Amino acid sequence: MDVEVLSRGTEAGHIERPRVAVDAMGGDHAPEEVVRGVVDWARAHKDVEVILVGDEARINAHVEPPLPAHVRIVQASQIVEMGEPPAVAVRRKRDASINVCMRLVREGQADAVVTAGHTGAGVASAILNLKRLPGVDRPALAVQMITDSGPLMLLDIGATTDSTGVNLAQYAHMGSLFSERVLGVQDPTVALLSIGEEAGKGEMRVQDATALLRDSHLNFVGNVEGRDVPHHPADVVVCDASVGNVVMKFFEGLSTVMFDMLREEFKRPPWGPLGYLFMRPGIRRLRGRFDYERLGGAPLLGVNGTVLVTHGGAKRRMIGYAVEVTAMAARARIPERITAALVSEGADKSTALKKTAALHPDAAADDDAEEALAGE
Repeated sequence: MDVEVLSRGTEAGHIERPRVAVDAMGGDHAPEEVVRGVVDWARAHKDVEVILVGDEARINAHVEPPLPAHVRIVQASQIVEMGEPPAVAVRRKRDASINVCMRLVREGQADAVVTAGHTGAGVASAILNLKRLPGVDRPALAVQMITDSGPLMLLDIGATTDSTGVNLAQYAHMGSLFSERVLGVQDPTVALLSIGEEAGKGEMRVQDATALLRDSHLNFVGNVEGRDVPHHPADVVVCDASVGNVVMKFFEGLSTVMFDMLREEFKRPPWGPLGYLFMRPGIRRLRGRFDYERLGGAPLLGVNGTVLVTHGGAKRRMIGYAVEVTAMAARARIPERITAALVSEGADKSTALKKTAALHPDAAADDDAEEALAGE
């Protein structure tokens, strides 16, 4: 999510001083990079309360005293490791840092959660502790992707794999609501990511979702291919988590390698350095547009709380942006907006969500799996 976009959505009634709980033990470079990123950002932003959750001794080892007054530490004695089965670990490790973060939100002691840890654990913990929003069968992770004509929303990028056509249709409804009510896109267009533009192409779940979305009240424009994504084929692009995760990370890797190749070319004598002098302003602008760290991470849509999952390899700069984006999301009251939209449009979009499940009885198996995970 882009901070500037979210800031346009904060209005009267928003949270004036959000409280953000940060999973200090989650991520490839935790706790050092997480703690330093949070504290550095907090020193410059006194209007947000930050709660570092994790092993207090290990957290303090990376804090240069004094700790800012609006930053506090909450002890958590356990960690969900990257190699652990997420659902099992979340249930067994009740004092894991991610669980403690979620409980702080559930108990009203925090307004939002940031984690760079195990994505599956973050999703499982959110379902277990915060529960799903009314009318939502599965949550979805959404991210803004850079295109040649402004960002589009891509979901799901990692919350739940092996989605059904019903799930894809529900992601489309949530993404459309988020895009309209939070990002301010009027009547957002929605597309399914597939292997061809023609109707009937793609996996069975894509075909099922196509049939459901055609009968919905969404502004559905059909299928789009991977090559279309950089050209903004729709405001909301929907796919299974595996596909979405690959697409997102490919874009990140491609932007990095492109700039690395340009850097090498500009080093080649005799004309490379001279060319760089002329191209430097444009290169800087392009770098700014493709700086995915500024987006902070991906919001988890469909749970009763504001949760942002950032990159597992995030270092202090991206952690700082993640906290900032999460604070803005908390101010914007994203879950409340989605819920309000589902309720207020009960004759249209929220009813369509329920109809998709009724049209596809195999969705019940997904509900059972989710309920078993959440212990409901």
